[in-house]
Amino acid sequence: MKIRINEHFGDIKESYLFSDIAKRVNAYSEANPGKKIIRLGIGDVTLPLTPAVIAAMHRAVDEMASADTFRGYAPEYGYDFLREAIADYYARLGVNLRAGEIFVSDGAKSDIGNFVDILGNNDILIPDPVYPVYVDSNLMSGRRITYLEANAGNGFLPMPDGLPEKPYVIYLCSPNNPTGAVYSAAQLGEWVAFALQTGSLILFDSAYESYISGDYPHSVYAVEGARSCVVEFCSLSKTAGFTGTRCGWTVLPEELEAGGVKLGRLWARRQATKFNGVPYVVQRAAEAAVSAQGHAEAMEHVRYYMENARILADFLREKGIWFTGGENSPYLWLRCPGKMGSWEFFDYLLQNVQIVGTPGEGFGKCGEGYFRLTAFGRREATEEAVARLRNLL
Repeated sequence: MKIRINEHFGDIKESYLFSDIAKRVNAYSEANPGKKIIRLGIGDVTLPLTPAVIAAMHRAVDEMASADTFRGYAPEYGYDFLREAIADYYARLGVNLRAGEIFVSDGAKSDIGNFVDILGNNDILIPDPVYPVYVDSNLMSGRRITYLEANAGNGFLPMPDGLPEKPYVIYLCSPNNPTGAVYSAAQLGEWVAFALQTGSLILFDSAYESYISGDYPHSVYAVEGARSCVVEFCSLSKTAGFTGTRCGWTVLPEELEAGGVKLGRLWARRQATKFNGVPYVVQRAAEAAVSAQGHAEAMEHVRYYMENARILADFLREKGIWFTGGENSPYLWLRCPGKMGSWEFFDYLLQNVQIVGTPGEGFGKCGEGYFRLTAFGRREATEEAVARLRNLL
């Protein structure tokens, strides 16, 4: 063919980080069929959907079986009942949002990756290490990326000190994936102040807000001024076990405006063109998940995972291995023992104790020498993993 392709796809790695991991693990499994592998790598949940969610889905399925209550295409912005339920959820967090500022989607990853559609050729500021979709979606679009170094010295929470006074599109994630570090209200306030001063836009990923147990903001909109410079993405994947059910949302406050155009209008237009909405059954499930009862049930699962995190954290402290996370996040970000490289440590664990984690290098240059473990496994698998690690490290 003589058509032209998007040459910017040549700027990204040939395969996605977790695809690389899957290939290595599959190759090991084929060569060692009798070995039991414990997966503490990919951040997928293992507990089932909660009773409130399942009951809501059953009711919605029954509605779809009747001509009187059947629904076809969902509104691309989300049904009003779910947008209002999400606004109520924020209100319980002490944050006031209008239902019309909330756009329902099939997950935060999709929205974060797609949001570049409505933005021009801006300078992009992304912390390193970072969730790969932030980087890849911008490289695919030919954007200029400046990396902000996150390291042990700054607690893997880089700040805007010393940055040039110019506008950026800034990506922040708190609690952070992969490091588990969480910004305080004062730290987020500094980022908001920088954005307001420079005319920047912050894209804030709060997919793990339900794992916060300390005195940290659950939404960036708890910070004064954030409504004028921040888009917030959230998801039910890790809160209510929706990794396979798929539902999240993006918040664009009315105050967000660039070049005389409201960003909410642009996003609404983009979604109307390229998105057919989340299925009715899933949106009823999401409504139940963010209700007071549904969220209480989901928090039981969060506590289960955080107990896994405590078990892993206690082991790392016992061995004197430096790490962040595990207190307000289901992820533990550790320094590889013996000065091993990230992929070297990955192979070391796989070959010797059949444990799969995530090499820090896969999240960026600053992740080299670090490793991510997830607390999303079942309790017995987490305890067995610690027993194996104790005999190895």
